[in-house]
Amino acid sequence: MPFTERRRAHRFELQSPVIIRWRDGAEVHEALTVSEDISSNGLYFILPEGIKNGTPVEVEMTLPNQITLAGPVRVRCLGHIQRCEPEEDAKTGMAAAIERYEFLPGRDETSSEKDSSSKSNG
Repeated sequence: MPFTERRRAHRFELQSPVIIRWRDGAEVHEALTVSEDISSNGLYFILPEGIKNGTPVEVEMTLPNQITLAGPVRVRCLGHIQRCEPEEDAKTGMAAAIERYEFLPGRDETSSEKDSSSKSNG
């Protein structure tokens, strides 16, 4: 069956750090990865293991000036996994649909300058 393009919004080929959070039963997961592309309706990213289609996700990222045209803006997006695609290197590409988002105050928590000591306490 041939691939049919269904995107409704312009995609930016943007490699930007993102934090993905989701639940698997009672267990809460969090992963830091890099986006492959982003649009107003969703984003595509790769993780070592897939997340089941339909799973609600929270995505936190900083949108750069090239998208906002007004300087970097931190956002938290709520949505769900729309598609899971196994990659050749045993990783999984995932498309997440964004249903709503909110702007976040403060510094970029996805940057490499994040204080790693907060993760080691616990």
